[in-house]
Amino acid sequence: MTLLAEQPSTHFPAPVETAAPAPAEWRGYARDEVRLLVAGRDGIQHARFDDLPRHLRRGDLLLVNDSATEARELDAALLGRGAIVLHAAQRLAEGQWAVELRTSPDARRPILDAEPGDVVTAGAVRLTLVAPYPGRASSPTGVGNRLWRARPTGDIAAELASAGRPIAYGYLDRRYPLAAYQTVFGIRPGSAEMPSAARPFTHELVSALVARGIQIAPVTLHTGVSSQEAGEAPPPEWFEVSASTARLVRETKSAGGRVVAVGTTATRALESAITRRGRRGATTRAAHGWTNRVITPEQPPLMIDGLITGWHDPRASHLLLVEAVAGRALTQAAYDAAVAGGYLWHEFGDAALLLP
Repeated sequence: MTLLAEQPSTHFPAPVETAAPAPAEWRGYARDEVRLLVAGRDGIQHARFDDLPRHLRRGDLLLVNDSATEARELDAALLGRGAIVLHAAQRLAEGQWAVELRTSPDARRPILDAEPGDVVTAGAVRLTLVAPYPGRASSPTGVGNRLWRARPTGDIAAELASAGRPIAYGYLDRRYPLAAYQTVFGIRPGSAEMPSAARPFTHELVSALVARGIQIAPVTLHTGVSSQEAGEAPPPEWFEVSASTARLVRETKSAGGRVVAVGTTATRALESAITRRGRRGATTRAAHGWTNRVITPEQPPLMIDGLITGWHDPRASHLLLVEAVAGRALTQAAYDAAVAGGYLWHEFGDAALLLP
């Protein structure tokens, strides 16, 4: 795995007690009734997600990820070690997969002391760990390795289809169906975990945004696993930006509108489709493939003017991207307000709109 040379400067208590334990619908309210913290030039405002249209302007463009979530978690066994949970992170070339091994039964912790040649069994499938993914073995803790390139014997896609479930972690109060991990924009299956910044959107809210003159354009980024350790860079992910979306971004910027990304995944996708043109600066183009783009304050986004996002763990690589879009001072102010206000973290939690 790749370690980040840069670390987030935003500091706040780890959200142990404020992780959302369940989707909004299981807590008694609609998806778009989660809380929304708005941070910008006017300071901090507390709202509900269905208030979003009044915090945006006619001519703004919302960039959304249309990747749909797949069932990528399996009960498995590490030969000679016993029960584990297997996360199938990415399909790779030549039939291989990037996988993560985690503790049974609730995937609460990564298993970092596996070695090349170790064998994992899951139903009718055997996976042999080949090498650390994407590169040499390393860990922010200095011990072991988290993601592996694995060679399957048997049909892992069929095993996931028959016995797989959505990837989940120990802070949830129970398991939830795959439908709970889909967004209204998800039409292209391929993500190991939900592009969760878009989860609070509903069809009614999308209609309200369009009626207000706010455009919505899709990109695709098939997410890997989101359980990076502190200091770990995001792995390569497959993305696509269409010619029509690239054109809408160019037109929005030319007309003085703002491009607001819905999530770190949409940000990474668009920023992977940029061409620099000398004195004319940067422009967005149609593009697809695997991206290694890591967005940080030292390597900031060139096309994104605002961000809708959930709340990230301390020192996570996603937090560097938030700082790169919003600026470190605004990010710190937003997190201070979220902690003080009891906002809920993780994929089923509350949201922020950051408009630097």
